[in-house]
Amino acid sequence: MKNVIAVIDIGKTNKKIFLFDENFEVYSENSTQFEEILDDDGFPCDNLEAIESWIFDEIEKIQSNDYYNLKAINFSTHGASLIYLDKEGKRIAPLYNYLKPLDLEKYEGFYESFGGKEEFSRNTASPAYGMLNTGLQILKLQKEKSSIWENVETILHYPQYLSYLFTKKITSDFTSVGAHTATWDFDKMSYHKWVSDYKLNLPIPKNGKEAVITTINNQEIAVGSGLHDSSASIIPLLETEKNKEFILLSTGTWIIAMNPFSKETLTQDQLQNNCLCFMTPEKQQIKSSMQFLGKIHEVYLTALSSYFKVDKNKHLQLQLNKKLCNELVYEDSRVFLSEGIDSDFEAHPNLLTYYANYETAYYQLIFEISKKVIDGINLISDENNPINNVFISGGFNKNLIFITFLKLLKSDIILKISDCKNESALGAALMMKSYL
Repeated sequence: MKNVIAVIDIGKTNKKIFLFDENFEVYSENSTQFEEILDDDGFPCDNLEAIESWIFDEIEKIQSNDYYNLKAINFSTHGASLIYLDKEGKRIAPLYNYLKPLDLEKYEGFYESFGGKEEFSRNTASPAYGMLNTGLQILKLQKEKSSIWENVETILHYPQYLSYLFTKKITSDFTSVGAHTATWDFDKMSYHKWVSDYKLNLPIPKNGKEAVITTINNQEIAVGSGLHDSSASIIPLLETEKNKEFILLSTGTWIIAMNPFSKETLTQDQLQNNCLCFMTPEKQQIKSSMQFLGKIHEVYLTALSSYFKVDKNKHLQLQLNKKLCNELVYEDSRVFLSEGIDSDFEAHPNLLTYYANYETAYYQLIFEISKKVIDGINLISDENNPINNVFISGGFNKNLIFITFLKLLKSDIILKISDCKNESALGAALMMKSYL
């Protein structure tokens, strides 16, 4: 029998289950998608019942396969997602979507009672992102859905809820609590005062390496408490690059630059430029720049395809044009993206009328994305400790145009393509190492 760790990796689109062997190589992978359902306000959200059934079925299949000896299970999910349980431990609300609109003006009084929006956001390393701040999700439930709130006994982040399905234990971890929740005081490295003032029943976070031994289908298995996916993605590099300092550029829908070696506290200037802090499973600050640039890239791929009447993946067939890269860096013009923090994530096809062909339009888009990424890297670098080693993981690490622009815009950068795949899932698996 082959000893394996199962990792349930839940993204916004793809839901995956990985089996890692004792060498932490992916032995098998299964991916699926689920149609979203509507929450109690008619806004799209994950179909948790379907996801739960799929998870239970997949684990049972693994256990029934005589070739596998399932030693541990762990979880990696997107952040900004909460589950509410009643006194009986039953879920009592939908998994509200972090893309759901939230009127921040309603919370001005809350911010003012804790030093004002800017200071509160700096202190909690959580830019005022609306529903992306799970603390504000809780306040919204309190204010607008009292019939649900009066029955809330426990609040769990998404990874811990999936763990709870198997263990029935209430847990929390630092990566989930530290992910722009507006509930964690990064100056004191503990829950913020407002959490106790508002009598929120939030579990005390534990080290991510601690698991619960539980019986699943008559077999004892170690079940981890789960991790926030972006924070989990840096764990493999922290394991392999010991005693070396680096920045991880995680690219996907979000492009996130992460510096786990920053010793400086978050400043107002950094905060106002899309910087925040995550945490490692061991409670270490990870200063980060988080930008929705992958989403912008995605919507413009559709617009470019439609306008120039080409395949949506035409960009994958482009040859690297270094001359055009140098010209665009020299011109340093802005067409597609706003100055400062982007808030518009829709394509504007009228902007494409400036271009005679697909290539020049796409190169301009990637130049602007690259420039924002370099700005983010510079912002999270400590003044007296510049870090030049940058690992790129995710979908953009194969984009030679993107990589070329990064090198042109920051000549001292040493780019390394991370050969690690499925970083978030691997990070979750590595947390279960001692249970193999």
